[in-house]
Amino acid sequence: MTDYPIPAMDDVELVEVLRAVADPIRLHIVGVLADGEAHPKTVDDWGVDVTKSTMSHHFKILRESGLTRTLVEGRTHCIQLRRVELDEKFPGLVDALTR
Repeated sequence: MTDYPIPAMDDVELVEVLRAVADPIRLHIVGVLADGEAHPKTVDDWGVDVTKSTMSHHFKILRESGLTRTLVEGRTHCIQLRRVELDEKFPGLVDALTR
């Protein structure tokens, strides 16, 4: 099983979150994930025209900044916004980013 470590929410800094969403593709990904559901990592499902390796890079940046987690179930890898934790630490941030 692949390990996808995420930072503890206490270690997540606003400047790193904002740096991660400064890229339009990553901001779009956050918008898709704002529903709180886990979404498969399949490139076709995100509505962006980039390669699989580019999407993997974007997912890594979002995960390492503390915005997302990767859930692994068998061969399926899904991305989920850490919505509840983010709303507790930075109230209103996700709503502001997805408007």
